[in-house]
Amino acid sequence: MTGNKAVAYKEPGKVELIDIDYPSFELKDGPGVNPANVGRTVPHGVILKTVATNICGSDQHMVRGRTTAPSNLVLGHEITGEVVEVGPGVEFIKVGDICSVPFNIACGRCRNCKERKTGICLNVNPDRPGSAYGYVDMGGWVGGQANYVLVPYADWNLLKFPDKDQALEKIMDLTMLSDIFPTGFHGAVSAGVGVGSTVYVAGAGPVGLAAATSAHLLGAAVVIVGDLNEDRLKQARSFGCETIDLSKGGPAEQIEQILGVPEVDCGVDAVGFEARGHGHDAKEAPATVLNSLMEITAAGGALGIPGLYVTGDPGGVDEAAKKGALSLSLGTGWAKSLSFTTGQCPVMKYNRQLMMAILHDKVSIARNVNAKAISLEDAPKGYAEFDAGAATKYVLNPNGYLN
Repeated sequence: MTGNKAVAYKEPGKVELIDIDYPSFELKDGPGVNPANVGRTVPHGVILKTVATNICGSDQHMVRGRTTAPSNLVLGHEITGEVVEVGPGVEFIKVGDICSVPFNIACGRCRNCKERKTGICLNVNPDRPGSAYGYVDMGGWVGGQANYVLVPYADWNLLKFPDKDQALEKIMDLTMLSDIFPTGFHGAVSAGVGVGSTVYVAGAGPVGLAAATSAHLLGAAVVIVGDLNEDRLKQARSFGCETIDLSKGGPAEQIEQILGVPEVDCGVDAVGFEARGHGHDAKEAPATVLNSLMEITAAGGALGIPGLYVTGDPGGVDEAAKKGALSLSLGTGWAKSLSFTTGQCPVMKYNRQLMMAILHDKVSIARNVNAKAISLEDAPKGYAEFDAGAATKYVLNPNGYLN
């Protein structure tokens, strides 16, 4: 039997490379697997040999101990791979295909999937709508920071790249299609970004940089990125963004210095529930980003909120935050007639179009997020550096496909 190594969460601040079973077409019991999913057969699935699998800020929330993730949960929901086995129910995907895997698992059969709401599929997670690989409370589908991974409903979920050689040439860009590029694009689209828009993106991590890239792709006139981390702000400036340093105070005054008015047309939250306040000694204040976005987004505008918020946070700053209950100035949003879009990005709504933009040289997402390939064995180091604020998107290379 072929061996399989994987990156697993062990305890707060610690991940390890462990040996796991080679995938089979049946969901087995294990850390984080919902009991109702144990024994579930997957004739509609394929087994991928992982080409690239990325470290995500959402993984980092778990690794910091800020969720209820159990020890030995195999991580990884940003997966690109080559098909090495197909189940008996797979019709169109073939062995040898190189494909992008949307991070949200979807059945393609339920009402939500048929309405393109693939982030909230009704049939893949017994706990709640929506599922993902290697993530707490998402049904227990094994993560893809591994040599091999099972992908269910393959004909529906997989985005096949049209040319294998071309795909491998552009793989550092194409690997961003599994999550952060569609997620950032979704944030920009749901914020109403269009030609001539002024846009503020809160957060210069990989999703924020992907949202800023997407705003440019959508025709924004000015894209402003705010963060407390100067290295990440420098990365945003490298592809034409204006930036504001939130260690110097809130965004409104700095936005006014750039635009002449203290507001923007569109706002994107690419931070999520571990947000900090503004100023040099900013402490964690999870409602900061949402409240500041309501303040600086023009009346009648919209907020795209791809940043992650959870209902269980053991490290929350107070009892309310531990349950995901934040002190929002909803009256401000109501008075300004703002609209909000939250939740998982429905990756399949965007990934093919973004693939075409990459393949035809309309966007350089890997450059913009400063993608760096590292070995599977170096994953713990990558997690530590990312957690320390590195302005880098770490791409794991489990099987030697990447240069």
